[in-house]
Formats: sequence, C-alpha cells, structure tokens
Amino acid sequence: MGQIVPSDFQPAWWLPGAHAQTLWGSLARRAAPASRLPLTRRRVELADGDFIDLAVGAETGPAVLIIHGLEGDLRSHYAGALVRRLRREGFRPVFMHLRGASDEPNRLDRSYHSGASADLAEVLAALARDPGGAPRAAVGYSLGANLLLKYLGEGRPEVHLERAIAVSAPFVLRDAMLRLNCGFSRIYRDYLVRRLKRSFRRKFAGRPLPAALGPALDLDAIRDFNTFDDRITAPLNGFAGVFDYYQHASCRQYLPDIDTPTLIIQAADDPFLFPASLPFAHELGPGVTLELSSRGGHVGFVAGRWPWRPVYWLEERILRALRSS
Repeated sequence: MGQIVPSDFQPAWWLPGAHAQTLWGSLARRAAPASRLPLTRRRVELADGDFIDLAVGAETGPAVLIIHGLEGDLRSHYAGALVRRLRREGFRPVFMHLRGASDEPNRLDRSYHSGASADLAEVLAALARDPGGAPRAAVGYSLGANLLLKYLGEGRPEVHLERAIAVSAPFVLRDAMLRLNCGFSRIYRDYLVRRLKRSFRRKFAGRPLPAALGPALDLDAIRDFNTFDDRITAPLNGFAGVFDYYQHASCRQYLPDIDTPTLIIQAADDPFLFPASLPFAHELGPGVTLELSSRGGHVGFVAGRWPWRPVYWLEERILRALRSS
C-alpha cells in the first residue's frame, strides 16, 4: 500500500486562494518563447499511421519526459519553465506533444485524450531503443498526470521508467467535469472548451468531418466538457459515449497497481476537482506517495514573501524528487 503524506508547501500570502494560485503562472509569469528553447524536434511514427512530436534537449544528463495538460504545449507556463530548469540542473528534457497538439495537426481523425496511455507506451518504447535508453523519469501535469498514472497502473510488462511525478491529476474525470461547472471554475471550463473547439476547427479546416460525429454537429452550441466529450472526444476515439470515456480513462482505478516509485503532488483546494475525488491511502499502489497540501490550486504551488520575488515551489519539489532517484 502507498502512503499519503503532508506537503511542506507554504503558499505565498499574496496568493491566498486556490484561484489566485492557479492563475498566477499563466497571467503573471513571463516565459521565454518556445522558439528560443534549444530543443530538437523528433517525430515518433505510431503503429496506426499517426505520429507524435517530441522536443528534445541536447544535454547528456538523465532524460526526463514532460507530458503537458489539456490544450497545453511548450508555451504553457509550467512546461517551458521546467524545460529550462531541467537544463540548468543537468537533466535532458524530452517534451512530449500529445497526439495532435504540436504545430502540425495529426493525420488521423482521432486526437489525444485523458486515457490515451497507448500513445505514451509507444513513445517510451521508441525512446528505449535509443543508445541512451528511455527517460529515467516522467513528469505529467493535469491531463498528462492522469494519462501517466493510468499508464503506470495498467500492468504492462515493462514501463521503461524508474520514477514518475504526477502534478494536479484529476483522478475521476466525471467529477472533474462536474466541478468545472461550479462557481468560478466555469472560467477555466469556458477557456478550455474554447481552446478545444479552436483546435478542432483548425484540424478539420481542410478535410471533411468524420462520419462518427453525425450529420448535424453544431460546434457553436457546445459549451461544456460533458457535451464536447460526448459529441467529439468519445466518438472520435472509439468510446460508446461520454461516460464510457470517463469511466475507462480516469486514473483512480489504476492507482492500486502502480509499483513504479511515483510522487503525486496535489492540493486539496484544486478547483478542478472535488475533495471526494482524492484517493484514499489503501487505493495507492506500493510505489505511490500522494503528497497533499491544503492549498496550492491547480498546477499552482507558488510561494515567496513578495510578489516581485515569487518562488516556484513546484519546480523545486520536482527537482528534489528527480535528484532522489
């Protein structure tokens, strides 16, 4: 059985609430453009004829795979920041764009989703064939955290990872959908659904809509995750409907079977999930430590005495975990 331990995170007094913690990085943190990061593009061809793009550092240190969240990419505040920090600390970052999330739309009608762990398995298997082998560790954020935890708990004969770090995992996707319909969290829902629809339009701008979506898809009428996932995510990815997708893709059911040393960094006030969605200790596999703080928001965890000198505790904690492996 795994364990639940208290976090040593102390939130900045000037970011007292969950929403302030969640929004600070995207609104106030200045990140260098992704084009300035010294990374090499690498394409992994998938068995189904599609592809996944990676952005790989030139460093010779231990490789660390980074998996972004919903509608994330190298421009996401957490992603570029971690890439730069890993390079400074002697690691080699390998950033994984989920299927269809890089600059070029993917070939197939399907796209990435919260449960697409087979894509992660193919990427790690491809990297394992390199002279240096697969990355030592993987770090997943939000949707990427859910995907990583699902992958680790599926009972694969080889996971290719020595350590994993999951940040702000949703655990139960149906609960996350419902939580994002509540109060101020609807701001995140509206923003992300707009991004999803924009990505969908970009992808299908030059080709016909798939027959699986039916003859009367009204994209403008879609306003929440439940509808988007029912009308688009589920049919494009072979699920019977939205709740079939949520049931099979949620990572909580896979946690008991995780043997790989895994740190989950989570805040109880995460505005993307209900406290009841958090797993109990008996649900955690022998490799899992859930480090729980009372505050921190969603991929937030900002500390520091003054607003002009923020301390990004989350990156410090990830580096501590990587060094301990």
